[in-house]
Amino acid sequence: MTGEIDWGNLSFTFTKTDYNVRCYYRDGKWGELETSSSEMISMHMAATCLHYGQEAFEGLKAFRGKDGKIRIFRLEDNAKRMASSADGIMMARVPDEIFIEAVKKVVSLNKRFVPPMESGASLYIRPLLIGTGPKVGVSPADEYLFMVFVTPVGPYFKEGFKPTNLMITRKYDRAAPNGTGSIKVGGNYAASLVSGNLAKEKGYSAVLYLDSKEKKYIDECGPANFFGIKNNTYITPESKSVLPSITNKSLIALAEDLGLKTERRPVPYEELETFEEVGACGTAAVISPVAKIDDLDNGKSYVYSKDGNPGPISVKLYNKLRAIQYGEEPDKFGWITLIEE
Repeated sequence: MTGEIDWGNLSFTFTKTDYNVRCYYRDGKWGELETSSSEMISMHMAATCLHYGQEAFEGLKAFRGKDGKIRIFRLEDNAKRMASSADGIMMARVPDEIFIEAVKKVVSLNKRFVPPMESGASLYIRPLLIGTGPKVGVSPADEYLFMVFVTPVGPYFKEGFKPTNLMITRKYDRAAPNGTGSIKVGGNYAASLVSGNLAKEKGYSAVLYLDSKEKKYIDECGPANFFGIKNNTYITPESKSVLPSITNKSLIALAEDLGLKTERRPVPYEELETFEEVGACGTAAVISPVAKIDDLDNGKSYVYSKDGNPGPISVKLYNKLRAIQYGEEPDKFGWITLIEE
């Protein structure tokens, strides 16, 4: 029951909610949305998601504002990104209208789990697309399951909006330059588990990956995009191995709105020593400011926060994005979908 949830002390983990929504692709077409209260999926033991990695997912959030209204952030963008992921590993595309209807429906059905605004928590929404048709040879499935479930969550990093430390190691890659790094599929995350665990064992929040080919350029911060700020400019890597973060796109728009210049371009490793502020950004954390980056291979450290506080531009961007998500600022970019109650 929601009365037992301590909204202010939620971690980023699964909490049971009432319903999820499902849709099946069979005989070349998508069926109708179905509502389920089961947390289980039944599938063939030869399903392609289990053997050949035909699996993609999304992550977005719903927020309850001071006015009591529930807002979903950038729903259409997540629909389009899942379609891109489906194309990337030859799965049936979920039509935008089915994706959008499913997300709205599952949020409405579970609205009692949308945390109150003052808690700082949100309702995390997880759309999932998997190949369920059986194949023994390596080939795309002919049947798919699209489902959306939700769970109330607190901050992704336990520190919340406080600077954390990253580490660089050249021993591991997250994705190949012409591989699946630019789409949101499970294999990229599986590839990051060993190095991510190593980082946590050493006291870091995440790994900062360099490009897989030359190890000369900044790529991504484990589960999030990288950005650096200097000379009133917001800079983020241009790379075929990096997921196009919807949060990053939002921050770029907000940075320009605040009068900053923005650049999406290759970011050489050497540029780390020139940034005034550094952050990791994504749906789960919004912005995770970076205090320090340690390069474990050559013993170098790059410090961005000496007093333990986020930089001023990161604070402005974070507050502005959160204000739009909670309905405290006008949605002039058209990012919000309101859930009618």
